[in-house]
Amino acid sequence: MLSRRTLLKAGLGAAGGAALWGAATDAALASPTWPPAQGGTNNAARALESWSALQRFVLANDGSDLVHETYPAQAGDPAYGYEWSHSQVHVAALDLVAMRPDAATRAALASLAAGQEHYWEDTSTTGQPGYASGAQAPYGNSGDLFYDDNAWVALEKIQLHLMTGDAAALQRAEQIFTLLQSGWDSDPTHPDPGGIFWTQASWSQDRNTVSNMPAALIGARLFAITGNRDYLDGAVRSYDWTNQYLLDTDGLYFDHVSMSGAVEQTKWSYNQGIPLAAAYALYLATRDRTYLDHAVDVAEASYAYYIESGTIGQQPIYFNSIYFKSLLLLSTATRNGTYYDAMNSYGDLLWSGRRDATTGLFSQDISGATKALEQGAAVQVYASLAANAPSWSRLY
Repeated sequence: MLSRRTLLKAGLGAAGGAALWGAATDAALASPTWPPAQGGTNNAARALESWSALQRFVLANDGSDLVHETYPAQAGDPAYGYEWSHSQVHVAALDLVAMRPDAATRAALASLAAGQEHYWEDTSTTGQPGYASGAQAPYGNSGDLFYDDNAWVALEKIQLHLMTGDAAALQRAEQIFTLLQSGWDSDPTHPDPGGIFWTQASWSQDRNTVSNMPAALIGARLFAITGNRDYLDGAVRSYDWTNQYLLDTDGLYFDHVSMSGAVEQTKWSYNQGIPLAAAYALYLATRDRTYLDHAVDVAEASYAYYIESGTIGQQPIYFNSIYFKSLLLLSTATRNGTYYDAMNSYGDLLWSGRRDATTGLFSQDISGATKALEQGAAVQVYASLAANAPSWSRLY
């Protein structure tokens, strides 16, 4: 019997070639399950209801254009959310615009984009500008710079550019890519030399899947947009390094390698989603079928590991939103509704088992506190499920 992986790969040649960023797909190439039926659960209504709860409880609503870290506030929370939290609410607004580009969703996106800039610093330890982990005065006291934090913003900016042609968004993504390249470990004497560090903070010298594979995805997309070979070279460098040092024999990615050479072997769902998205983006940029085959391999290995095993619900909501959106991106090549169906089932799980019906807020353990990350991720899940299938080619 042919495996699903074999069947998916068999139909990729022509379909993958049609799935350029934002390009219309060829209906004649689609399988009977493509595009997937988007009926059943009302994901658009769920997205809007979840966003309404986010507006009420997570947004600061004080003119700052910022978010709270948790609701209710917890001991040790900063005055406003960390950059990582803000960026994921920011992306949720962008996904809402993709689903329903009306005045209300566009206004929400503009507000969060303005708030995003409260984290911007004109320089860093490598001399490149970027987003600090905490808001700048008067909203906060800045904080260490994390390369993965910046990568999420760059991916949001690229998605915005692909949706609207926004030139300033593209320029910001290019700036962030330069920052990411400045974080490359250039000391050949280090164990597993190379790789982009996780942070500029002195307390960590880890090099992570999540700091390298997003850089590969960003570089591949920037090359596809601009034709600048430097972007492709940087993308391939990060992609190859991560595959050499953090890819397990089962086809899944470990989390990071420390400066001692020790590998932290946890397999988070987003650490599978971003590599498969990067591989697919590299295929689109180069037409090298090896990348596309690898994207399918990671998708299928992770599908078995998380979904067929029934353990996907144990992963954080904000890791799963990234994972599932990467699967939707790949499905624009495979033309198969399997990944959509799995994401839709996960949306049902969130709605029935991770949501407080009295507030509309989501949390992993329903502990009484909701992270901005969790609420933003839930909105992303439902908005992406409800959006038109061609828009998935712009996701990360």
